[in-house]
Amino acid sequence: MSSKVRVLVVDDSSFFQQLICGMLSSEPRIEVVGRAADGLSAVKEVHRLEPDVVTMDVEMPVMDGITAVRRIMEERPTPIVMFSAVTREGAKATLDALDAGAVDFLQKLPVGADESNELAKRVLMVSSKERAPARPPVAPVRPQKKEVAPPRKGKYQLVAIGASTGGPAAVQKLLSELPASFSLPVLVIVHMPGSFTPAYAQRLNAQCKVRVKEAVDGDVLRPGQVYLAPGGKQMLLERRGRDTVIKVIEGQASQTYKPSVDISFGSAAGIFSSGVLAVVLTGMGADGRQGARLLKQGGSSIWSQDESSCVVYGMPQAVEKAGLSDRVLPLGEIGPLLGKLV
Repeated sequence: MSSKVRVLVVDDSSFFQQLICGMLSSEPRIEVVGRAADGLSAVKEVHRLEPDVVTMDVEMPVMDGITAVRRIMEERPTPIVMFSAVTREGAKATLDALDAGAVDFLQKLPVGADESNELAKRVLMVSSKERAPARPPVAPVRPQKKEVAPPRKGKYQLVAIGASTGGPAAVQKLLSELPASFSLPVLVIVHMPGSFTPAYAQRLNAQCKVRVKEAVDGDVLRPGQVYLAPGGKQMLLERRGRDTVIKVIEGQASQTYKPSVDISFGSAAGIFSSGVLAVVLTGMGADGRQGARLLKQGGSSIWSQDESSCVVYGMPQAVEKAGLSDRVLPLGEIGPLLGKLV
């Protein structure tokens, strides 16, 4: 069997098929094993070719990409990377695809060397040959173990959550398990473009018992309110009298992540010292490690998601390997434990 990551490319445009195949073929660890021009053909090709990863367009004839993702995840679960249009409608469709089981997405932009490298990197990271299971299980079955003590009530003033690849679904699962009575403000930082975060915040607000909004400059932190960092910008905190206020600033070209977990965590450390419970979820890279270090130095607590429930065990692993994790937990246990803070 080939040691290369085998990829099926699905797009109704022959131009984009060729483009994506070229981008992937420039990476020697990847082999494009097939193409499909609609969702129904994609489902059939997944069964026939058994690829390691599928790249999937959303809008296609015969069967759209979202329906195809759902069928594939039901019939032969395979990591799927979506291609999204840079529009509000494109954001909603991509979020639907993530709900259906896709693990990651990229926007359809003019392609250069950077975009080509990014696609190859994403495909390698979500491949089961490079990582653990295809997506975090909704209700992971785990062996019997000692009950984890709930966090101490009254210790914390803020919860801060950081995530990247696999993060939209993981954050949705975590927040959906918090009760309406949850009494702490929550910051959520997920690596997403600016065209996605408004729709994502609206979706979370509709599906969760807690209130969720996209953060805007000047928001005052309120109990039980969840603030999602806007895509393409940085979210910080500052004191104004007795209030703690969100400060939203433009991201700089030199910054790799916009929003950045490190920046938001570091800002929270400067305001709350030991009063933060930070949670680092699935994601590629090490964003969050430096911010977690600043939080730990102030006496705050850090939880990280375990490897078996991550889509990509990058960000949580970076925190754990640095010796910063107070607890390493499966995704399914984090929300219920946080809920005990109320």
